[in-house]
Amino acid sequence: MGSSVISVNDLGKRFGMYSKPSQRLWEILFPFIKTHGRQFWALKNVSFDVKKGGTLGVIGRNGSGKPTLLQIVSGVLCQTSGTVEVNGKVSALLELGAGFHPEFSGRDNVYMNGAIMGLTRKETKARFEAIADFAEIGDFMEQPVKTYSSGMFVRLAFACAINVAPDILVIDEALSVGDAYFQHKCMNKIIEFRKSGGTIQFASHDMDAVKRLCDSTILLSNGAVIRSGDPAAVTDFCQSMDM
Repeated sequence: MGSSVISVNDLGKRFGMYSKPSQRLWEILFPFIKTHGRQFWALKNVSFDVKKGGTLGVIGRNGSGKPTLLQIVSGVLCQTSGTVEVNGKVSALLELGAGFHPEFSGRDNVYMNGAIMGLTRKETKARFEAIADFAEIGDFMEQPVKTYSSGMFVRLAFACAINVAPDILVIDEALSVGDAYFQHKCMNKIIEFRKSGGTIQFASHDMDAVKRLCDSTILLSNGAVIRSGDPAAVTDFCQSMDM
């Protein structure tokens, strides 16, 4: 990997698509027989490297494969082909509310999230006030997260993600759910994380944010990288495609 903390080579991810559940069952029970489902490649031959302290923007239309890519880098999904090497502790903000137990309180979910990230209860306790202060959800911290609005979900999720001392921060579109004040607060925190030497992979439809935060960008279309390089050039190309 050299100085790269994320190295992706010829990455592919295939999903089976079935017209009825029994087809999926047959494929699980008899993997060597002819499949009854249709194969869909969400990612095809994707390659890139992110150096330590770098920020990679991932852009593309809905359905281009951005969430799938981030989930594989984060370890949530496994690739079908190719290789992914990640050197460092990853903290991910992916789908809204992902990793939270709806019946647990915000406090309980903070401790559960810390345990998932490898922190001891004592270490999470030491970070709890910082997480609560950043989230700014007040007494809702003691309420089940199933009672939260989407804005409160993303507040707590981002506060957890940024306060577990990660080496790599992976962020999907979830931040777009928050209000303008909280988005600005998150952006400042991301910039602070980047200045401290943290590495970021950032997927967004906000071209201005990509230009401001990223030092390189890839454009996905139908699961493949069709453009990469300077954020301004890649985002301009992406916007020209939508015209």
